[in-house]
Amino acid sequence: MGEIICVYSDLTVGELDNAPNIVRAYFAELPKEYLEFVQMTDESLALARQYVAEKVVGQTSFDDCVHIALATIHKVDILASWNFKHIVNVYRIRGYNSVNLRQGYTTLEIRSPKDIVDYEDEERD
Repeated sequence: MGEIICVYSDLTVGELDNAPNIVRAYFAELPKEYLEFVQMTDESLALARQYVAEKVVGQTSFDDCVHIALATIHKVDILASWNFKHIVNVYRIRGYNSVNLRQGYTTLEIRSPKDIVDYEDEERD
């Protein structure tokens, strides 16, 4: 409906290669005018490494950190994720944003996809 722009990266493309067919098909059907591609850079990798260095998450969650760093650097309005362990977690969000602020970036709003769905058109109880 044009209300959301899906920002994705080369890391996302790699993850989609291993995603279930239904996920790949859904992404492939998104209108191209509502997609924005961003690329991993030395800056995003350095910020991701800082999250790990400050123990926001462990090294095994480095790819999650890259997603957070890319969204931060590109000033994405909201990062939506189903990953409640390493991303959509109040303690992790505070950690990511603490690092962001100390590194001169703005904070990043992180939510579950169900938090950004518009329910206004549905009947209310």
